[in-house]
Amino acid sequence: MLTSDFYYELPPELIAQKPAVPRDSCRLLVLDRKSGLCEHRQFFEIGAYLRPGDLLVANETRVMPARLIGYREQGGGEAEVMLLGRAPMSGAQDELWEALVRPGRRLKPGTRVIFGPDLSAEIIDWGAEGQRGMRLVRLTPAPDTTLRDALHAIGRLPLPPYITHFSGDEELYQTVYSRAERSAAAPTAGLHFTPELLTNLQAAGVGFATIELQVGLDTFRTIEEVRPEEHHIHTERYSVSDATIAAIEEAHACGGRIIAVGTTSVRALESAWSTQEGRLRPRLEEQTALYIMPGYRFTVVDALITNFHVPRSTLLLLVSAFASRKAVLAAYRQAVEERYRFLSFGDAMLIQ
Repeated sequence: MLTSDFYYELPPELIAQKPAVPRDSCRLLVLDRKSGLCEHRQFFEIGAYLRPGDLLVANETRVMPARLIGYREQGGGEAEVMLLGRAPMSGAQDELWEALVRPGRRLKPGTRVIFGPDLSAEIIDWGAEGQRGMRLVRLTPAPDTTLRDALHAIGRLPLPPYITHFSGDEELYQTVYSRAERSAAAPTAGLHFTPELLTNLQAAGVGFATIELQVGLDTFRTIEEVRPEEHHIHTERYSVSDATIAAIEEAHACGGRIIAVGTTSVRALESAWSTQEGRLRPRLEEQTALYIMPGYRFTVVDALITNFHVPRSTLLLLVSAFASRKAVLAAYRQAVEERYRFLSFGDAMLIQ
């Protein structure tokens, strides 16, 4: 298996620069993973493919205003800090964060960055595993300001690097059911749901439960290695509650399917499976580096709602593992021919 096996030609004009309005008016490609056949619908019609007793499991994390732009205390040059998540050693009184910084050559340990009167940062150490641009930073809000208030006053939403022309309502890059702000990127498969669509699905007997996986910017990184198994996948924190596990077990016991809303939900659910016990176990702020590629045996997820992913990405490998590389790439070719919109603000797929 080679990384080049997961390449397809993505015309730049098909990379969506703004979301569909209303959210559920986007297109939906439905892929039958057994036959490889595709149907073309709109997302608000997804209920036609769901059954009473099915359970949607979605990632409820919310995107932080994680992009901070300021200046170096010494020298005065512009500096950018992109927060990825709290550092593992960070305590309640010590705001240590893992971050990407620019310019990397100038932002060495010991450098202070001023973002405004309410927030500053100190570069504490180089990033984990020597990754380029990664740093450990300590954030310091003003004495009378909380970090959350400072971030909301100063920070910007970190849209993916391929979205270059969006200037609309940033709330459209949040799911309607999002809660705690802990992610550097949105779980984009959930962006298509509206409150009305969720209400209608639940009235039809489709359940809804949530997990949390704190999405990092590495989700946009392509695989550079010749063989995908040589790629070092990113680590993310996730939580799966007792209530969600109970809902999953009840759905399966009644013959319902577990339908993951997005690849982040897949990674959280499959990571929470205990091979030793043969069941899901609750997880709270644990780390996962689960790398799903063709050959992986799924234990929890029965169907998947997802967007169209970047060529040669770990996300494309994941969906190819869930269906097959042949079926997924054939569906992507159809999507290109039919002029679907791709990536974070793009259209959706249901793989069942």
